[in-house]
Amino acid sequence: MRYAFQVQYIGKNYAGSQLQSKSKAPTIQGELENALSTLIYGETINNNRQVKTIFSGRTDKGVNSIGQVVHFDCDKPIVASEFMYSLNEILPDDISVSNLRKVDSTFHAQKSAKKRHYVYVFINRKCKNAFDGDLLRIKYEINVERMQKSLDYIKGEHDFTSFKSSGSLNPSKVCFIYEARVSQAGDRVFIDIIGNRFLYNMVRTIVGTLLEIEGHNLPPEHMKNVLEAKDRRKAGQTVSPYGLTLVEVTY
Repeated sequence: MRYAFQVQYIGKNYAGSQLQSKSKAPTIQGELENALSTLIYGETINNNRQVKTIFSGRTDKGVNSIGQVVHFDCDKPIVASEFMYSLNEILPDDISVSNLRKVDSTFHAQKSAKKRHYVYVFINRKCKNAFDGDLLRIKYEINVERMQKSLDYIKGEHDFTSFKSSGSLNPSKVCFIYEARVSQAGDRVFIDIIGNRFLYNMVRTIVGTLLEIEGHNLPPEHMKNVLEAKDRRKAGQTVSPYGLTLVEVTY
């Protein structure tokens, strides 16, 4: 039987969502599989019987989630409400699950996904505030309308080589961006990007390029030039992961 659920987590204390083959650093997947194996079989992942999880996609160290989707197979029937409550009691305080349900055996958290929605949040203010947390703070004034014009250039299907960090193992560089928008509420700026897939560090590098355009008063067309260059050296810096959250995965 196959089950799926949504996972919420604060990524600050984890080395990303996926298990690290050469590292013992804690990961979201490791914590989930340990908790699932303990709850189902009464054994941790260090023993022979263990539950394997499949994520809709990997998130890097420091990245958060409110809508990550995970599936796993289990040879025992599960009472969703009771199981979910027990699972949340076992998991660390910065990881939780919701919407546990039985799914068809053909469902695949990663391969069945159609759209992924990320949001990046940063603060636009000169002076720091004790409640800023780990969010990036931009001291110079930004122009939301100009930023939107820049973002409009990434909509549609493109080769996003310019926004891909070298750590990506996936040779495919073409993504389709359904929506890219910028909004502001007080001194917080939100960059929402919805696409069929994303390359390694792609969203954070797009945000870094947006900030480079604003910080150096470059024309919005600079985003188009960077995109068409297919050269990572032309794009801006990869910004901090702490403002990035996986919001939703659509199937």
